[in-house]
Amino acid sequence: MTKVVADITMSLDGYVTGPDPGPEQGLGAGGEALHEWAFNDDPVDAAQLRTGTERSGAVVMGRRLFDIVDGPNGWNDEVGYGAREAGSPPFFVVTHAAPDAQRLELDFTFVTDGMASAIEQARVAAGTKDVVIMGGGDVIAQALGAGLVDVLHVHLAPLVLGAGTPLFHDTGRIPMRQVDVQVSACATHLTYELG
Repeated sequence: MTKVVADITMSLDGYVTGPDPGPEQGLGAGGEALHEWAFNDDPVDAAQLRTGTERSGAVVMGRRLFDIVDGPNGWNDEVGYGAREAGSPPFFVVTHAAPDAQRLELDFTFVTDGMASAIEQARVAAGTKDVVIMGGGDVIAQALGAGLVDVLHVHLAPLVLGAGTPLFHDTGRIPMRQVDVQVSACATHLTYELG
């Protein structure tokens, strides 16, 4: 059965980017350190990337994240969705307006009628695989707050950023059940079920 999985890396103090994220520095000042786990040779981290990429039947992201990954310093042939895995599921971008053009030759659909619609369209495209909400933080917080997420994967980086984009901004109380923990030298991979 298709599940909606929110999957994101977070610092110990709850930030998914450093300060001032944007097309020039996608993860903000100092934020690149969040994803060290995705680019090392630790077998625990490699398994997380491989499994996460393989389960992704469709991916939902926000417009700000799209602008970063499609920007000049964004994804390329070597690094894309799933870091080195560079998977290519269909992508559904939650936005108020579609961009005039895009750089990447991936399957992007721009959804202008809200998060629930983007998730439903992604669910149809995913077939038997999962819908993965990859971010940014605001999009995942919206989906969590609206009760649209079945599973939350947090890759907890051993880093305190001090500022940036918080993950749990305005979500309210959300009960979860911890169902798995995997630890590497670069991250603690936490899995929670919701509902």
